[in-house]
Amino acid sequence: MNTPRFFISLRSIQNDDGNYMKTLIVYYSRTGVTKKVAEILKARLADLAYDCDIEEIVDTKDRKGPMGYMMGGRDALREYLTEIKPTTKNAVNYELVIIGTPVWASNMAPAIRTYISAQKDKIKKVALLATYGGSGYEKTFKRLGDLVGVQPLATLDLKTADVMQDKIEEKMNEFVKKLQ
Repeated sequence: MNTPRFFISLRSIQNDDGNYMKTLIVYYSRTGVTKKVAEILKARLADLAYDCDIEEIVDTKDRKGPMGYMMGGRDALREYLTEIKPTTKNAVNYELVIIGTPVWASNMAPAIRTYISAQKDKIKKVALLATYGGSGYEKTFKRLGDLVGVQPLATLDLKTADVMQDKIEEKMNEFVKKLQ
């Protein structure tokens, strides 16, 4: 994958000791858009010699195609949990967890709801990112924050079209600066 390069100040995301916070990026992506953003963010943090891991949350339910899209939206709207594949990273081992989700019916994807429900007591600090085609990210961020139970350090909302056209540099830089 050809990852776009963005400039970010080297004075980013430090803990109280002046060291970079150990960070986990977890995300769910049905179409690959949220995955692309998570990977770009991981690359940005890696460019800073940042201690950052990434983990994709995998929904065992088939959400492909038009029917998967419709059922996913319905499940998100009804705030259903789903079955996800076991994760390999434990949120308790990270100072900061960045959670990424597509916006479905002004809500998070069921796989992210399931992950947060299992991990929320282990999350110390959180930042949120959402990708969307139309609208609803504000409600999604509120619902994510309420479910995690921790006020997010920063939020990043990106339109799908902007992600696909690599027009996310400014918002990505603002997001990282807010994490300082």
